[in-house]
Amino acid sequence: MSIKFLETKNAPGAVGPYSQGVMGGNIVFTSGQLPIDPQTGELITGDIVRATRMSLENLKAVVESAGGTIENIVKVNVFVTDITQFGIINEEYANFFGTHKPARSLVEVSKLPKGGEIEIEAVAIL
Repeated sequence: MSIKFLETKNAPGAVGPYSQGVMGGNIVFTSGQLPIDPQTGELITGDIVRATRMSLENLKAVVESAGGTIENIVKVNVFVTDITQFGIINEEYANFFGTHKPARSLVEVSKLPKGGEIEIEAVAIL
């Protein structure tokens, strides 16, 4: 099985010793995507709807760099610093995925890198 390290300018670059994503065979594992605008480098905070959408768009960009689409995503892990935002996050998540419904976990964590409020990672099968 070959392993390919994924890199795209359409998602924020890795800020440490890791890849935006890795493709092993036909499976894509993304790294956690913070709500950082890849064009400006701005971390979106204070607006969980925009932050959720940005993290999802970054996730999508990594999956697309491997040749996939959001329909290839089979599992999503969402990390948030405030679980009371669950309903708002869930609504934006539903808007993003539409009728496609990958398995998902959403958990509250005490902190995220760079002071982010949300981070999202996924597994896709191409």
